[in-house]
Amino acid sequence: RKVMRGTASCPRMIVHRSNRGIQVHLMDDAAGVMICGVSSLAKSLDVKGSTCESASAVGKEVARKALEHGIETVVFDRNGYVYQGRVKAVAEAAREGGLKF
Repeated sequence: RKVMRGTASCPRMIVHRSNRGIQVHLMDDAAGVMICGVSSLAKSLDVKGSTCESASAVGKEVARKALEHGIETVVFDRNGYVYQGRVKAVAEAAREGGLKF
């Protein structure tokens, strides 16, 4: 977090994964506010299937919400997780959804 900083026009996209699910938040570090967030455990997603499928659904949903807020570019913060599996699925789905990072 010392190196990556998010602003209102280019927020930080934070990925957090656990054994149960995956969460993605868009954070404006300059103002200290969370712009939006999506979790695989949310009932609105209604994802059934593998963990990578749910991660892809989270990536597409966060891209949709970001575009609603007028955000096209983000700084990807994988939070120390290795770029493979669910983290990679979130990133690729967000890119397909229209985000640039």
